[in-house]
Amino acid sequence: MTAARDHEHDLELAVALLAATPTHEGRDPLLLRRWALAAEEFGRVMKPQERPVRVVEQDGGLAAGLLARYRSRPPLVEVYTDTVERAEQLVAERGWRHWFPPGSVRAAALAHEQAHAWLHHAHVRTAFKRTLGHTALRLGRHRLYAHVAGADELAAHAFARAACGLGRSPLLLTEALAATVSPESEN
Repeated sequence: MTAARDHEHDLELAVALLAATPTHEGRDPLLLRRWALAAEEFGRVMKPQERPVRVVEQDGGLAAGLLARYRSRPPLVEVYTDTVERAEQLVAERGWRHWFPPGSVRAAALAHEQAHAWLHHAHVRTAFKRTLGHTALRLGRHRLYAHVAGADELAAHAFARAACGLGRSPLLLTEALAATVSPESEN
């Protein structure tokens, strides 16, 4: 696949994520695509401030469907080692090592959660909503921008890809991982 086709496939995954998100049922696919593009661009150029956050490694992520999770109080990132290990195996099995070098799954998970922490700040959240352009209320020239469910995930994936220099969006790996550990995959 060429880089353009890889990007288009990543964009299709992003649109599919938004389409599957509650509140987006029946929304115009072109609107979802516009939001996906805006969220990815926002995440790609984001410059989060480095803040010390405690990282805790533990098992149980496969059962919970989690690779990592950010908690704001106290600031903490939980990294699920069983899921990281399974994701690394999946990368090798699928021949994706050129997109996800050894150790990049954990690094991308940490970067992804760093992005979530940054998107948690009011000024960043406001800028993100403005970038997405989803208007909740308009009074003359004044607008109140609305939250777009799922867009923060896309921004965090885009940030992780850029920060870790990955060849593809971590969303590809997340989707593949979810498919391999879902109850349907066991039948």
